[in-house]
Amino acid sequence: MKKIVLTFGLISGAISAALMLATVPFIDKIGFDRGVIVGYTGMVLSFLLVFFGIRSYRENIGKGQISFGRALGVGLLIMLISCICYVITWEIVYFNFMPDFGEKYAAYMIESARASGASPEQISKQIEQMKSFKVMYDKPLINAALTFLEPLPVGLIMTFISSLILRKRRREAETV
Repeated sequence: MKKIVLTFGLISGAISAALMLATVPFIDKIGFDRGVIVGYTGMVLSFLLVFFGIRSYRENIGKGQISFGRALGVGLLIMLISCICYVITWEIVYFNFMPDFGEKYAAYMIESARASGASPEQISKQIEQMKSFKVMYDKPLINAALTFLEPLPVGLIMTFISSLILRKRRREAETV
């Protein structure tokens, strides 16, 4: 099980890291709105490896059978490894290559509030929230925790669906 989980988890993590590295440098051109779409699409693509990992486990170790619980466990481990790779990549990118990301994101959020017709009080509240966000986001452990929460829901959904699709119980011996 360890080999399958590590193999598929690391491949999934490599895909999510590569897609992040390919798109983050262009966030100014893509824009934050489209960047979210591109980012989550990349996560879905990388989490397809959860499906293939569970299937590989079922076929190679389970001899064609796997319970929902075992499939879920294998999928969660693959997803966890992928999420860790995603977080490590973001930590390296943020703290070494994009230390101004927080300011750019704050400016985007404030401008979005202005464009939506928010009142001056709401805009000043948004400014204060973005200042506290930047202070929080500059702490590596908090940054890692918040970043981990990005792919987690997508990974959980993909794992749950894959486990449902791939579960295969033993058939009772037929009586003749």
